[in-house]
Formats: sequence, structure tokens, C-alpha cells
Amino acid sequence: MSTSNVPLIIWTPTGLIIPAEADVLAGVLADFQAAFGGELNPALETPQGQLASSEAAVISDKNSQIARYVNEVDPQYASGRMQDGIARIYFIIRRPATSTVVTATVTGLFGVVIPAGTLAMDTSGNMYAATGDIIIPISGQTDSEWQCTITGPIACPAGALSVMYQLIPGWDTINNAVDGIPGQNEENRAEFEQRRHDSVAVNVQGSSPSIFGAVASVPGVIDQFVVDNPTGSIVNSGATNYPLKPHSVFVAVLGGTDQDVATAIWSKKNVGCDYNGNTMVTVIDPLTNSFYDVTFERPSPLAVTFQVQIVAGLNISADIVSQIQNAILARFNGQDGTQRERIGGIIFASRYYSAIPGTAILLEIKVAGGDKLQVGIDQYPTLDPNDITVTQV
Repeated sequence: MSTSNVPLIIWTPTGLIIPAEADVLAGVLADFQAAFGGELNPALETPQGQLASSEAAVISDKNSQIARYVNEVDPQYASGRMQDGIARIYFIIRRPATSTVVTATVTGLFGVVIPAGTLAMDTSGNMYAATGDIIIPISGQTDSEWQCTITGPIACPAGALSVMYQLIPGWDTINNAVDGIPGQNEENRAEFEQRRHDSVAVNVQGSSPSIFGAVASVPGVIDQFVVDNPTGSIVNSGATNYPLKPHSVFVAVLGGTDQDVATAIWSKKNVGCDYNGNTMVTVIDPLTNSFYDVTFERPSPLAVTFQVQIVAGLNISADIVSQIQNAILARFNGQDGTQRERIGGIIFASRYYSAIPGTAILLEIKVAGGDKLQVGIDQYPTLDPNDITVTQV
């Protein structure tokens, strides 16, 4: 049986050791010499040298592909198609990109129909389409749902959706009294792995992690937060001192239908456990046909601000302000592959240092005027580019 001088991949308990490409090339050249009697000129510019270089490159490339595959079967490092495959073992799929949804009040003449798909525009120029036919009642106004025509975390603050892009006779105004619920980009590698990790608690009953995992698996859910109060007295929790009832569970959820969220909570909470929140939904026990009222929190938006100071200079790009705003916004929403800011989390200014473009000399970053900002358990953080101020000093 013939042997080769090309070094092999070494398999160890902690991973692979891939031979250096220079060692692979030396091994290929040694094989060529052995095959042709040892009289070949080893110079790489010769025909045999070129052939050896090509073969060594192919071997090294395949070694790298093997190493990548080995990493991809580890949930901690998997990405793309391999990560999707691992997640299917846990019966979860990657969350697709979604659009911002806004509840807006339209006014006009009684009986006027605003067809589904009719477009309105916000003050930033983003288009929103009516999700269904809207019929103006005798009162002359009604609330309606509008969805941004592009996916992603597009901010729509209260009062922003105010332009009737398509004019319909008898339709007078449109305006949103509250912030829209932001959409999301397709779930990135870090977020998907975190949700897979959290999902393993779904098989448990009665614990906060089990409720968290069940709610996280609900279609359309963007973010969630779970905490319980096992004591016999009221406990104030989080930055807003939210009062948790005795022997109760608190679940804050962004996204998903009320019914699906309530059913997920009810399926995992302990018997006799009380609830907290601003949203009540009736759930039917399929075994006994009993009715249960489940309460949970639909969190309110928390507008976050950033203050950035950079050194002024001649070599700074003319669009450095927009570059910094876009970079901070991308990190805030997890668009750069990191974890997005979440309900009940702490937003650290230091997490944004590395997001600043290298052409800028950073002096300081503040979030809400300080080094960190604690988000309430009943709040979800939002960020508008206009709330990122950049000062050159």
C-alpha cells in the first residue's frame, strides 16, 4: 500500500488541527520526487512545481471545508443551512423578515371604502399598505391596520403615518396615535442559536424558562421576557418598578397573535399561578372544555437616544454622520449579526464602540445621556436615526 508525505488532518478531543499549506506543498513535492526518482527540479516556476502548487491548494481547500463542516455540526458555530437543519431537530425554524405594523385612525365620509393595499406614507417616506378593506362608519373615523411595504425594523413613531399617498374621494386624514410595532430582519445566526438554546426548556413544566421557550416558539413573536414572583407579597420589578402580584408570572411579548401567545403561556404555567399584564385572552382547555382568562403584557415602546462625539478632521468622510447613525442602528437591531436590544435588557454604550466606522476617531458614546440604560420589563426599546446625535469637536 502506497503512502504519502502530505500531512493529515489531526483529530483531537477539542477539534481539528489542519496542516499548514506550506507543509502540504512540501509533502506534495516529496511525493512527486519519490514518484520520479528524486531528480525533479523543485522550483515552483517549473511545470512540476506548478502542478505541485495546484494540488497542494486543492488539498488545503478541502481540509478547510472539512474543518468548516465539523464546526457547522456544532450548534454553537453553525450557520445558514446547517443551522436550519440542527434547529429542525428541536422543531423550530428561522424567523423570516417581517414588516412594521401600525394602527392608524382614518377619517372621512360615512360609507367610504378604502380598499386593502391602499398606500399611505410616513414622514420618512416609507410606504404603508392597508392590510384589509376599511369602511368608514357613521362616526366618520375608525382604527385600521397598515403594514410597511418593506421588511425590517422600520421605526414609525406616533404621528408619523400622516400622508394619504393614494387619494380616495371621501377619505380625509390618516394618523397613528401610538408607535408602530417594528418589523424585523430575518433572524440572524446569533439570535437563532439563542432561541434554539432557550427552546430546550419547552419540555419542562411550570418554570419561567419553560414559559419563555414556549412563547419564543409562537409564530410572529419578535421578543419576550418572563419573570415570576414566588413570594406572598407584591414585588416591584425592573426599571419601571412594575408591581408583580403575589405568586404570579409576568410575561411580556412583542409580536404574535394574542390567542397564540396566551395559549403558549397557559400550556406551561403552574396550576393556581396568577398573571400580570395589560392584555387578557380566554383560553379553552381542550380536555375539559373549561375557560381560563390568561393575562400578559404587551410592552410599550421606549424611545432610546444616543449621543456620539468624534474628533473633527480633514480626513473624515463627508457622510460620516449618516455612517455612524446607520452603524449604531444596525447594532441596535441586530442587523450586523449581533444580538438586538431586548425587552427588560440593559443597553450598554460600550457595546457600540466597535460599531463606529474606522475613519472616525471616537471620543465618547452615551446612551440616554449615560453609560447604560435599563429597559423596563414592560417596555421594548426602539431607535430612530434622528435620535442619534453625532457631534464633531
